[in-house]
Amino acid sequence: MINKRLLIKNLLAHNDENSFYDKKRKLNIGEKEGKAKFLKHICALANSNPQNNSYIVIGVEDEDNQIIGVDFFDDSKIQNLVNAYLANPPLVAYENIPFPHLPSDKVVGLVSIRSQSDKICSLRKNIWKYYGGTVFLRDGSISMPKVFDIEIKNTNSEIVSAIESHAQNNIELTLDGVFDFMNSRKDYHPSYKVFKEYFVVCWAGKEKRQNGETYYSRVDIELINEHVKLFYSELDEVSISLTDDQFKIVEYVQLGLHDTYQYYPLEEVVITFKDNAGYDIESKLLFDPPQFDRKTLYHLYNSNNALIDKLKNKITLSKNEEKDLVNLPATYLICYFNDFSEAKEKLEDAKPYLKVYNESVYSLYKESIRILRKVRYS
Repeated sequence: MINKRLLIKNLLAHNDENSFYDKKRKLNIGEKEGKAKFLKHICALANSNPQNNSYIVIGVEDEDNQIIGVDFFDDSKIQNLVNAYLANPPLVAYENIPFPHLPSDKVVGLVSIRSQSDKICSLRKNIWKYYGGTVFLRDGSISMPKVFDIEIKNTNSEIVSAIESHAQNNIELTLDGVFDFMNSRKDYHPSYKVFKEYFVVCWAGKEKRQNGETYYSRVDIELINEHVKLFYSELDEVSISLTDDQFKIVEYVQLGLHDTYQYYPLEEVVITFKDNAGYDIESKLLFDPPQFDRKTLYHLYNSNNALIDKLKNKITLSKNEEKDLVNLPATYLICYFNDFSEAKEKLEDAKPYLKVYNESVYSLYKESIRILRKVRYS
């Protein structure tokens, strides 16, 4: 069992990026350029390492390897993105790894890449300035487009195997991880469970009961053996259930109009533990968007547009308009799910005005964008 925190330290000990490892200060796949560069590195690392894992470490300063961390990244659909843009795509996983010296809201991102076949990975279609059909390889620490007709040779297997073997977990690290978690999350009654006599999962969250059901927000879940972390914010609502070999999280979203909201299942994440000291983390989209009266939606859609125009022109909002602005991100989201095709664009265009206007409204905007991203890549 690989301790991912130790693995990151061992990768950083190599100091310089190379053909099986890359490091980034941050990752931005919300923009087309950032998405294209991310896919380029995935393609290059997969082609340069057809017989072993390769990695990208995110949240590290390039010059001195200082671990500064990044925000928690919850895009469980990253494999769908890779499959959409790459031919012969590798298996890709993004994991959030906590470090003791980082603030509680910061982690180090670890992207693991593993080729699935002996065929060359390439771009399936155009993105940003890269053309469909382009093949990338690692040239030292740089991902470069290549034109070649020779077989790719792998010389990294022994090095990567040695790095991974030095990152194996042990009882001391596991116990330290459990005690650290239980002490750091005393505020929300932390719990733990041992699965298959080997895996330890710790979790804690802010409990809320509604209509006889228990939901949690501000949830930390950590697979201690590997220091892999799942996190749900103050804005999230999840349920947690356990069996002897599974840990299941169902995330809900509250949607509605005129301050009348209901819970709708958004996504299910299941950690399944196996008898052979292995485990799988699988996610499944559950979302079935609510449908509303179109006349009502047209009225709200036009009202939203008028509010954004006022913000653009720096016109003071009335008390009622301020209240409507709080509902604006969710209303645009509902309009989009009810076939108002331009609602998504309108929501994205509103970002700079909502960000300047009010931090809480901007948080609601980010929540709506997060839901859109999850639905889109499914």
